[in-house]
This record gives sequence, structure tokens and C-alpha cells, in this order.
Amino acid sequence: MLSAGGMVPGAGGLKGSLVLIPKKALDFHDFHGTAMDGGTDTELFGGRVTCQLISSTLRGRAAGKASRGEVGEEANLEPSLLLKKSLLSVPTGEETFEVTFNWSMELGVPGAIIVKNNSDTEFYLKTITLDDVPGHGGAVVFVANSWVYPQAKYSYNRVFFANDTYLPHQMPAALKPYRDDELRNLRGDDKQQEGPYEEHDRVYRYDVYNDLGDARDVLGGSKHLPYPRRGRTGRKPSPNKPDHESWGETVYVPRDEQFGHLKADDFRDNTITALVGTIMPIICTLLDDTKGEFDTFGDILKLYTDGIEVRNIPVLEEEGNIPAQLQLQLVKDLITPMALDDCLYKLKLPRPHIINEDEKAWMTDDEFAREMLAGVNPLMIKRLTEFPPKSTLDPSKYGDHTSTITEAHIGERLEGLTVHQALTSNRLYIVDQHDNLMPFLININKLEGSFVYATRTLLFLRGNGTLAPVAIELSSPRLQGDLTTAESTVYTPEDTGVEGWIWQLAKAYVAVNDYGWHQLISHWLNTHAVMEPFVIATNRQLSVTHPVHKLLHPHYRDTMNINAKARGLLISANGVIEMTVFPGKHAMPMSSMVYKNWNFTEQALPDDLIKRFDY
Repeated sequence: MLSAGGMVPGAGGLKGSLVLIPKKALDFHDFHGTAMDGGTDTELFGGRVTCQLISSTLRGRAAGKASRGEVGEEANLEPSLLLKKSLLSVPTGEETFEVTFNWSMELGVPGAIIVKNNSDTEFYLKTITLDDVPGHGGAVVFVANSWVYPQAKYSYNRVFFANDTYLPHQMPAALKPYRDDELRNLRGDDKQQEGPYEEHDRVYRYDVYNDLGDARDVLGGSKHLPYPRRGRTGRKPSPNKPDHESWGETVYVPRDEQFGHLKADDFRDNTITALVGTIMPIICTLLDDTKGEFDTFGDILKLYTDGIEVRNIPVLEEEGNIPAQLQLQLVKDLITPMALDDCLYKLKLPRPHIINEDEKAWMTDDEFAREMLAGVNPLMIKRLTEFPPKSTLDPSKYGDHTSTITEAHIGERLEGLTVHQALTSNRLYIVDQHDNLMPFLININKLEGSFVYATRTLLFLRGNGTLAPVAIELSSPRLQGDLTTAESTVYTPEDTGVEGWIWQLAKAYVAVNDYGWHQLISHWLNTHAVMEPFVIATNRQLSVTHPVHKLLHPHYRDTMNINAKARGLLISANGVIEMTVFPGKHAMPMSSMVYKNWNFTEQALPDDLIKRFDY
């Protein structure tokens, strides 16, 4: 036992404060009540949550604990009457508790803390702050930002480290065993079962994309269909295809990867699925009086101006299906009731800024080029270094796919320059979707209601510093024996007559390619999917005290959760992507083929710019 003289000076020992958010404050259905009640969970957690400090300098003196930092006595949380009623804490649902530790100066500076939740429900632990720690020269802060479930859910103690930064060899020796235990828990090394994992589990393991539906191939784990890894859920195998995961079960994501209203997320996803499945066919029917033909631009503009009347949207009519809060957030701006008794609604989409002043502004070549550069998919623009553009497709399978664009097509649009002069002065650029799409077009164009071209678009950098399209090549596949060759037509800018409308149609085909590529490749694959393995690896391999972990973690916010929702809602068989993007059921295999050429070392912006400049 330590003598009284060894205790931390000051009445009552080492004091601190703990900030948490009760579960119900982040529960969609209870949010309003929690914000208004001023916080009544202090009684619930006050006597049932304990903390124990861990020394960063003094090793354990008990048998078998010699390598570990000494653990102090348990301390109970006490409601902070001063902070409990703070108006600043009400909107966030935060609760603040005081805690007093019986901590000896001989134990040194605390470097970690054990938090045990002996209540019946989880809470979100934000921070623990120790005031005026002797020998430290100020406060010690533990930044948790983690869900803490009832202790009975865990086979280990929840340990949180002080907000210090250490490389592995710099970690205080007394804390290293706790760091190693934490990483082992996150890797799931001590779990004998492969799942299914439950909400409270904190396991980061890898898996392939085998949960998109039995009708779709497994992505990842093969040279044929490579793909980034996703987080393992441990769901049972599908009874029809053992190499696929079963559907209809909750998708496990580590709870700390989920932000905000957990139940609301599930509810919103189900509603969006139902809305898309209901409204998309309605729009297609209302706007397509002549099946297989485009009717009028007025049909499209009506969606943004007057709106269109829609009758019988089951997902909106089912009793209690959409609570008032969700309807305000999700569908108020899109769908408004006109006559509830008749189940009549008005569907009106947000008006694009580009047509606020002029409904035809989007049709100009200047706007077409501007949106390529300033829009959602500018990384497809490359400097043209050879003319005509060449193909990288295997000639033994595809023959010669060299572009059919000639100098005669573009020569008069280069402000007096020859093609060679434009090339050498870095004024010709290309958006080339030809090789990306050609291998898939035969199957894509077999889909009902689908027909697209593989496109090449040449852009010229004008003297005024703006881009202008000078030629568009539309190519479709043609089978010639064992070869998939191309039949191509080149279109050039025209302002009037039939040729002017054909030019508009050519630009529309380019826009279809650009939109599909953005959604499927630039956004989903290159932004979401490729990041998930890094999220998993960071949590498996790097302690929260590692400087790289601290730098990366803010950028991972909600990535795994969003990706899990996307697998069930967007990229799954018959999901939103297949319903709205032109590759249809071939979308994910196409993204796998693109991933074959993904290279980590080319992703930094300078490297990407160099690659596209030297294209």
C-alpha cells in the first residue's frame, strides 16, 4: 500500500471529467425527446460506469503483470451538476460526468484508461479529461470517439490511450502490452468463429464482394475478376451458392464506423430502394408516349418546372412508412401530396442552375466543354500526344481500333494551327472512352432499352484559355470472325439544321458515357471501394497513437458504413446502379476490368497529372 503522503495532492484525489452521448440521443425515433429533456441519463450511467487509470511509467507489481502499466483503483462516474444542464450540450445530447481517481504520485503519469459499462445499453464515449496531472504539467486528455457496449458483451476490457503520438518503438514500455491487445482484438485474432459478427463486435477482417446477390459473380480473390477487399460480415453462406453470402440479414459494420442515426440509416435505405423501384418506371412511362423514341425536351423540362402528377406510390401510402422527420429530409423537395384521399402526388426535381437563365444554355459547345472540365469527372481529360488516337486493345482479339478522326475533320477548328502544331503546343486533349467500353458493348447493347456507343471526344484549347469540342467519334462493335472490330462515325460541330441536332445527339452519347463512368468508376470504385482496404488495414495494423493513424482516420469517416449500404442498395443485383446506369447488370464486372489497371503509385494528384499529360 502507498502511504498517504504519496497521494496526488488536492482534496479528493485526481479529478477529471467524462463526456458521453447516450444511445437514445442518436436514435432517430427518440432524437426529439432527447434534445428536449435536458439529459436524464446521468442517473443511469452515474453509478454504473467505472474507470481505471493505467500508468505509462510504472510497471505492474502483481504476479504476471510485470510488463504492464500499473492499473489504479476503479472510480465511479458522478453527475456533473454544473455541466449537466448546459444549454450547449442539449442539442448534441452530450452528458458530462465528474470522476475522481485515487491515484498515487508514485504511479506516474496516466497513459491509458479502462472504461467499463455496467449498464444495460451502449453509449458513445467522446473524451475523458484529467485536470492538472502532477508530473505532466497540465491536463491529460483521452480522445475516445467510440461506442462502449455493456461489459458483458466483451471478452476484454475497453482501453483508451491518452491523446499522445508515438511511433511503435517510442510507445512507453508499460503501455505496449495494452496496445498489442487492442490491435489483436481489432484483428479478431482471438475469435474462433468466422461470424456472423454482431453490432458490438470490433473486428476488422477482409472479404471479397460475394454479397451482391446470387445472380452476380464474386468480385475479388481471382485474376479474372479482381476487386478491392471489403470488410467481412461473417454472414452465413447462401443456400444456393455457398461461395456467396446470404441476403436478408443485418450487415455488420464495426459500430465505430457508423455515424449518426443508426436506425434511421436502415429505414432511409429501404425507403430509397422502394422509391426508386416505384418512381423510375412511372417517369419512364409518363415521358415516353412513343415507346422506343424520344418525345420532346418539354417532357424533361417539365420535371424541373411544373412537375408531373404521379398516382399511387405505395411506399408513401403505407401507414407509418415514412415518419414526418424522414419525409422532410428525404422526399419533401421531390414528392409532395396534392390530394391525399386520391393518393395523388406531384414529382418535381430540383431545378439545375444552368437552366435558370436560359433553358437551352446546356446545349452550347462552350457549356459542354466547361462541364467536362469543371464537372464531376474531369480526370478523364488527357493531353493528346499522337494523331490519330491509338487503341490499347489486344489486336489479336479486337483488330485495329485506331481512331478514324482525320485532320480534315478538325483542321478548320484549330485557330489556324495544323494538327501537328496543336499537338506540340499542348492544345489538343481527349476524353477517350473507346477502349474502356468496347469490350462490353455487345453485351450492354443486348439489354432491353439500352444502346450506347464507345466515344472519343477531341477538345481544343483555344487562345482565350477555354476548351471547345472539335470532333466526336462514336463506335459500335462488329464481329468479324474471331475479332471484335469497330464501326465508327465522326461528327463535328454544327449549329443549325439536321446536322446541328445530330451533333447534339453525339454530345448526348458522350454525356451518357461520362455519367456512367463517373458513377461507377470515378466515384464508386476509385473513391469508395479502393479506400475500404486501407480503412481495414489501418485499424488492424496501426495503433490509435500512431501518427499515420491520426492523419488518416478523419478521412475514413463513415466509409465502411457507406460502402456496406451501397452493396445492399446501389451496386447489388437489380440495385440502383443497374437500374439507372447504362451498363446495367454488366456494371460491376466492368468496374472489375478497370480495377485490373489500378495502380496505387499513380493516385497522388501530381502523378495523375503527369500520367494524363504524357498520355
